[in-house]
Parts: sequence; C-alpha cells; structure tokens
Amino acid sequence: MGRPRDVEFLGRGHPLLGAGRGLDFARELLRAYPPRDAHQMRERERILAFVDLHPDALLRTCLEGHLTASALLLDADGSRGLLTLHKKLGRWLQLGGHVDGEGNLALAALRELEEESGLEGIRIDPRPVDLDIHSIPARGAEPEHLHLDVRFLATAPEGAREVMSDESLALAWIDGAALGELPVDESVRRLFRLAGLVGS
Repeated sequence: MGRPRDVEFLGRGHPLLGAGRGLDFARELLRAYPPRDAHQMRERERILAFVDLHPDALLRTCLEGHLTASALLLDADGSRGLLTLHKKLGRWLQLGGHVDGEGNLALAALRELEEESGLEGIRIDPRPVDLDIHSIPARGAEPEHLHLDVRFLATAPEGAREVMSDESLALAWIDGAALGELPVDESVRRLFRLAGLVGS
C-alpha cells in the first residue's frame, strides 16, 4: 500500500517544528485542521471549547483533562505501523503522550515517538490527521480525566531498529493483516486506515 500521498514528512530542526510554542499555537493548529466527517468536526469543536475554558490545557496538572499528541509511526516503506503495548493501560496503542506545555503539538508527538521507540531520524507530517477524545481511568491519586489527543503520521528511517522504553510492555511493527488479530480500539484502526494500511 505504501506511504500516504501528498504528505511532506519533516525532520527535527525544521522551522515548522520549532519549540516553545504556547496554547495559541495549538489553538490555531486545531482551527486549521479540516475535519473529514461529522465526528471529526465534533471532536475539533469539543477540543477548541475545552482549550478556551482551560488556559492550562497543555499541562497534565489540568486535572479535568489536557491536550496530548500522538502519531502512527510508519516504517520506511510505509507498509507497517509501530504500536506499543502500553504498560499502564494494558492496550495496544500508537506512540504518544503528554505535551507538557509544548503548543507545537507535532513537535510534542515527535518527542514522544523518539522517547518511546528509541529511534533517531524520525520525520513527521506537521498537519494533524485525526482527533480523539477519550477518558483515562483513575490511578492512585490521579483522578479520571480526558485526553484530548491530536494525532499525526510519521515515518521511521531506513533500517530502523526500535528500542523499547519503560512505558511499554512490547513494541511491534504491525501491517494491515496483523492489525485484525490485535485487540485494538476503533481509533487505532482509524489511524491505520488514514495511513493507507487497511481499507476503509
């Protein structure tokens, strides 16, 4: 199937991946995102409304919820995506996590990809491809809260050899056929469809 068409993957150091951007930068990124259907339109409007009500939405200390950033990392030929068996949630997911104050959400997603895969030379499309709001269950002193996840596509360099972080129980390169054998939720399947790894 190969890499999605009309995607320009950018590397660390590109001007569009500059650090230190604030909530206004994230808000403009969300406003520029073109929803492909009614569900994505609702998610975008919900996230924008949340951001307007929570000036600390980039921080995990915003206990009601916060923005997160993730990406489906494709291998060099675009035929497989890297998933993690998340240690805390016990589910197969794309790589990603908290933005920790960084309003350049593509850069935050790239940082998470690097940390969770151990790879250098990853390139990312700075345009979101999907939005997803989901609830994270309470754990210890941390209450149940929302993750307002902004999702991207990225690509790994040729010959990439991933290294598992302490946030994962496992890492696996998954093609469209193998995805059907994994217990993944619809939002992960949606990313594989958007990457052209499975049919619609």
